[in-house]
Amino acid sequence: MKKLKLYLDTSIISYLDQQDSPEKMTETHRFWDQLKAGVYSVVLSDVDIIEIDGCEEEKRDKLKNYLKDIEYELIKSEPKAVDIASRIVDLGILKQKSFDDCRHIANAIVSGCDAIVSWNFKHIVNHKTMIGIKAITALEGYSDLLIYSPPSLIEGE
Repeated sequence: MKKLKLYLDTSIISYLDQQDSPEKMTETHRFWDQLKAGVYSVVLSDVDIIEIDGCEEEKRDKLKNYLKDIEYELIKSEPKAVDIASRIVDLGILKQKSFDDCRHIANAIVSGCDAIVSWNFKHIVNHKTMIGIKAITALEGYSDLLIYSPPSLIEGE
């Protein structure tokens, strides 16, 4: 059986060290164990790295150490992904101020991921975004992109 190819937005990595949200942090570590075991193929982008680099030093160092525990493909945002991110804004799925979230979604689409995984319920893991992204992938000729939070992908549940 083919492994699902998952794009992780930065919230997944960030919640590995999110002391003010112990329940989500625990769920993220359980999901991370699946990634360490190679259950899924993982994709990150330059947007993830830029956002991690923007963290305060102690957290940034912790998050970069977590990344050493998993295998992942690191992609650079292509011009086509930036175009799709702009379409997400133009179609009113998300607002311009959430352009980095649009870039995460577009990178997942362009890189052929099966799903994007996020804790961002406001902008990514919600019905409006899911419907909008389905329209974009159909219009642009890409495969559907599923959208999940980590608990949805923890095997053995």
